[in-house]
Amino acid sequence: MKKVIALTLVLAMSFALAACAPAKETYEIAMITDIGTIDDQSFNQGTWEGIVRYAEANKISHKYYQPTEQSTDAYLASIELAVENGAKIIATPGYLFEEPIFIAQDMYPDVTFILIDGNPHNADYSEFRTNKNVVGVVFAEEQSGYLAGYAAVKDGYTKLGFMGGMAVPAVVRFGYGFVQGAEAAAAESGLDSIDIMYHYTGGFEQTPEAQALAASWYKGGTEVIFGCGGAVGFSVFAAAEAAGKKSIGVDVDQSFLSESVITSAMKGIGEATEQLLAQYYEGKFPGGQGLVFDASNQGVKLPMETSKFTTFSKADYDALYAKMVAGEVNILKDTDAETANDLGVTIAKVTVVE
Repeated sequence: MKKVIALTLVLAMSFALAACAPAKETYEIAMITDIGTIDDQSFNQGTWEGIVRYAEANKISHKYYQPTEQSTDAYLASIELAVENGAKIIATPGYLFEEPIFIAQDMYPDVTFILIDGNPHNADYSEFRTNKNVVGVVFAEEQSGYLAGYAAVKDGYTKLGFMGGMAVPAVVRFGYGFVQGAEAAAAESGLDSIDIMYHYTGGFEQTPEAQALAASWYKGGTEVIFGCGGAVGFSVFAAAEAAGKKSIGVDVDQSFLSESVITSAMKGIGEATEQLLAQYYEGKFPGGQGLVFDASNQGVKLPMETSKFTTFSKADYDALYAKMVAGEVNILKDTDAETANDLGVTIAKVTVVE
């Protein structure tokens, strides 16, 4: 009888302790960071800001997770942790998530994924598949680059530079658009020639080598360099500040990072994330699709409110943007030309630095 009473007391205490234990905190919206952190002034930050805007406006719990390393396994481990913590919808910024999301979409069919800047595929690119619980988002970087190149030349710059990071499709599209925009502005302005230095660093890091190369361009007469590729831009900004020259930012408005930045070739990363979250909660999520965000849906732009142009006006910008929306501006991209020298430009003299 004593044993029965003791057992009953133990069970009662166990239930009481369980009832008193705090419930596990859950987060409904999650983001897995790409390389870097949520304050990287680039993709992570843009995506997170879109999440925060929507989640706070609608009082929805949200959290970001930073993988331990850059690998498919590490990304999947962070996705698993987010799911365990109650994530219903997960945003992942960057093309490096294409393979992890290809795997995760089957592992977690009840979880919805927003893949920013890519579409799901397997490791060897032999299979592309976007399930109904996933939407892939890419941007018309060639349009954003075109806007920046056009504006720079219209503002009086005739010696330009493009310093990209790794030559992935998005970076290539930025560069090709930049060259073609500069060419178009030169033709409209009646210029005989403009010079464009062109280079891919092969990575997305801030390095002494990238800064030294940018400095040598500035010393050689280059007036403004488009730093395109994560922290590569920081190398360009540092060189521009030291030389008293100008630079162009990328992805998000980077004007606050350096006085040298005259404008930024932006992608609507946060806007796309926010829009897709709204569609998810409205029951209109475009799952199974690969979407393109371009001028027609405000997917690309220059931040005219912070740009430091002297002659290129808001009216000039609006006129060009309207032509883009109307489909009147044809721009070659990564699938149309193998190198920047294959773009058919005649006024722009492009010097590719290997």
